[in-house]
Amino acid sequence: MFSIKDFKAQLFSVSSETFEAKAIELFHYQYHAVSVYRTFVDHLHINPQEVKQLTDIPFLPVASFKYHAVTDETDPLPACYFESSTTTGLTPSRHYVRDPELYRKSLVKGFQQFYGPLDQYAILGLLPHYLERPHSSLIFMVREWMDLSQHPENGFYLTDTEALSHKLRDLEARQQPTILLGVTYALLDFAAQYPMPLRHTIVMETGGMKGRRREMIREEVHEMLQKAFQVDCIHAEYGMAELLSQAYARCKGRFACPPWMRVLVRDSYDPMDVRLEGQGVLNIIDLANVHSCAFLATEDVGRVYADGSFEVLGRLDASEWRGCNLLVA
Repeated sequence: MFSIKDFKAQLFSVSSETFEAKAIELFHYQYHAVSVYRTFVDHLHINPQEVKQLTDIPFLPVASFKYHAVTDETDPLPACYFESSTTTGLTPSRHYVRDPELYRKSLVKGFQQFYGPLDQYAILGLLPHYLERPHSSLIFMVREWMDLSQHPENGFYLTDTEALSHKLRDLEARQQPTILLGVTYALLDFAAQYPMPLRHTIVMETGGMKGRRREMIREEVHEMLQKAFQVDCIHAEYGMAELLSQAYARCKGRFACPPWMRVLVRDSYDPMDVRLEGQGVLNIIDLANVHSCAFLATEDVGRVYADGSFEVLGRLDASEWRGCNLLVA
């Protein structure tokens, strides 16, 4: 019999060899425990007993988080939730989080896998749009980084970019390893105004133009930031409010997942055509989403490689997304 307690206890020891079995196990639990997901699976006329491998699993469109409480029904709705960023007037996604401690463990263990202990870094956040939102999972994540880093010069920067430039120059002069995490449009604005060589700083973009600049491909963004900061690589973080795990790209925009997260790819016009690799629209399995839905069909177009790494190439347009979204709101 499935045990939530045992599943969470074993979550961060999952391996490539055990991932599929754990995912199938969680699928069967969530089919019974999460009514929104069960309705979706039944709407597709899929027999849960016939789901035997990763590519058999139905992936819930992320848009469903805008219109439904995607959560198991073991308890009343939790007080903690994360909301997606969105342009004015649009409905944000809301992800109810029954176990914030699980998110803390996921974000910390995921970071440490790629970058080592947090206490070696000073953390600077250039996240103006997100700082204005009380339920941002990204702000929650960076605050947790700062709490574990405990560097006295950690800080968020909203509009005082001059102060940020002084802080970076001071940390660079002391050869202090630093992470500058910023939303894309804010990093581009900062780079244009305060170009400087960064020898001891990881510059990490987390996506997002939010209508503030023209949309640009990641290669163009990274080229501009590399030139301004005189660095070989721009790093990137991939996450969303509907996930409790993140992927990271340490160079050239190619993301890698922690062991409890995996990305697959689907055909843009046939959402049931799911493959382990190739180009199409990204599907994500995040086993840390124990209490909501671990199997999400995103709106991101990308390429998944044989080693499990992936690139994000763009977003579905409205007509393509209508073809993929089989959830009846």
